[in-house]
Amino acid sequence: MSALTSTWRTRLAGVLAWAIALVLFFPIAWAALTAFKTEQDAYTPTLWFTPTLDSFREVLERAHYPSFLGNSLAVSIFSTLLALAIAIPAGYAMAFFPNKRTQQVLLWMLSTKMMPAVGVLLPVYLLAKTAGLLDSITALVIVYTLANLPIAVWMVFTYCNDVPREILEAARMDGANLWQELVYVLLPTMLPGLASTALLLLILSWNEAFWSLNLTSIDAAPLTVFIASYSNPEGLFWAKLSAASVLAIAPILVLGWLAQRQLVRGLTFGAVK
Repeated sequence: MSALTSTWRTRLAGVLAWAIALVLFFPIAWAALTAFKTEQDAYTPTLWFTPTLDSFREVLERAHYPSFLGNSLAVSIFSTLLALAIAIPAGYAMAFFPNKRTQQVLLWMLSTKMMPAVGVLLPVYLLAKTAGLLDSITALVIVYTLANLPIAVWMVFTYCNDVPREILEAARMDGANLWQELVYVLLPTMLPGLASTALLLLILSWNEAFWSLNLTSIDAAPLTVFIASYSNPEGLFWAKLSAASVLAIAPILVLGWLAQRQLVRGLTFGAVK
């Protein structure tokens, strides 16, 4: 009886997981379908239509897609690398050399994520303007790094806590100094967790829209600005907006699909000893 109950629970969990996955995937699938419609068909919620590439052609002809893509790649990659460069030593120090204020600092860092971005828009904008960094990749890299740093530090701190202390003690007995302990012992051990952290930071930077819309205009505009350009006072062009969205999310979707095993492995790092 218990085995039968366990089987039904497993099946029910599987059905529930598929249902949640379909609900979450539906907006992406609908946007992809709408991208292949004409503007007239886009306002009709139907699955029966004649596919066309007109929206993609018009989007690519109107805007220089490669420049937006290049800006998104540059901002996402550099902000991710910079956040990791700061988070790794910070998480290492907090995990292996804690003091009585370590937990308070971690909670304070996490609390900054609860503050609405619009609350600091004016000072950040004025600082960027004074420094001559408006509409520049440098400004976006700095802002994205600071925005994602609390998550990066927390994840690295958690992965450091999952590393057995005996490994580091053995390295110290062999004469490893602090730098060698971090680079040659700790980082290889934490590689799955660091890979998942990097992928998460890359996705967060790629999808960030608020700061890119307010700090850029032309030169450093990423794909989020590219999408927003199809919403104007004349109205929403659903087919073109969907085509622009598909072109913007396609690279990160492909990356996430290819790296899903590494992401799951990293997120469960240390869960089973």
